[in-house]
Amino acid sequence: MTGTEHLSTERHGATLVLTLNRPEAKNAFSIPMLVGLHDAWLEADADDDIRSVVLTGAGGAFCAGMDLKALARGGFSEDDAYRARLKADPDLHWKAMLRHYRPRKPVIAAVEGVCVAGGTEVLQATDIRVAAESASFGLFEVRRGLFPVGGSTVRLQHQIPRTHALEMLLTGRRYSAAEARDIGLVGSVVPDGTALKRALELAEAVNQAAPLAVEAVKRSVYETADLGEQAGLARELEIGWPIFATEDAEEGPRAFAEHRAPVYRRH
Repeated sequence: MTGTEHLSTERHGATLVLTLNRPEAKNAFSIPMLVGLHDAWLEADADDDIRSVVLTGAGGAFCAGMDLKALARGGFSEDDAYRARLKADPDLHWKAMLRHYRPRKPVIAAVEGVCVAGGTEVLQATDIRVAAESASFGLFEVRRGLFPVGGSTVRLQHQIPRTHALEMLLTGRRYSAAEARDIGLVGSVVPDGTALKRALELAEAVNQAAPLAVEAVKRSVYETADLGEQAGLARELEIGWPIFATEDAEEGPRAFAEHRAPVYRRH
C-alpha cells in the first residue's frame, strides 16, 4: 500500500483503491489528503491498466468533510511542501474533491460510518455508491453558518428529487443509509463492514467490460445530462458511434460466438 499522508492507495487488479486515512478525525479533509486525492485521480486517468477506482475511508468512517476544529484554530499546519502545491495550483483542492475534475474511469464509493458535509459532496461526484447499514449522510453546512460549495446546490437536485435535495440542504439533518437509498443518493445498502467488498465486486464487473466502451458510456451520461432530448441524442451518437470502429468492438461479439471470455486491449 502506498499513498501520501492521510491518503492510502492500493491496487486490486485493475482497480485503484483510495482510502481516506485520518480515522482520528473521521477522515475529515486535510491539505495532505487533498493533495493526495488530486494526484490519485490524475494517476488513475493516465494509467490504462487502471479500469476503475474505489473511494473509501479508514477506521469505520467515510469522510466528515471539512475539519471544523482545525478551521476554528485558524487553519491547518501541515508541511510547507503541501502548501506549496496548493499555492502553485489554487484550484487543486476543488479538483481533489471532484468539483472541477471528472475522472474518465468509473468511481465507486464504499461508505462505512459517517459521510457528511464535504463527504456527502464528494459522494455526489462518484458514479456508483454502496453504503453500509449504519452509514449516515447529510449536508450540515447551513447549521454551521456555512455554504456547501463542493457542488451540492447544483448536483444534488439532478441526482435525487428536488424536494429531497432541498430538504437535505435546508434542514441540515442526518440521513440513515436506508433513507439515502430510498431517495436515490446511494444505490445499495449492505451489512456493516462489507461496503468495500461489495464495491470491489462492482469494480471487477466494470473491469471485465470493454474499457473504451465503459469510458464512452460514462462520458455520454454526463455530457448529455443537461441537454434536451434531441441535442442529447445527437451528442450520444458522436460519442458512441466511434466505439463500433474499435478492435474491442470486434473482439466482444467474436468472443461471444466462440464461448470464451473476451480479451479487450483498448484498441
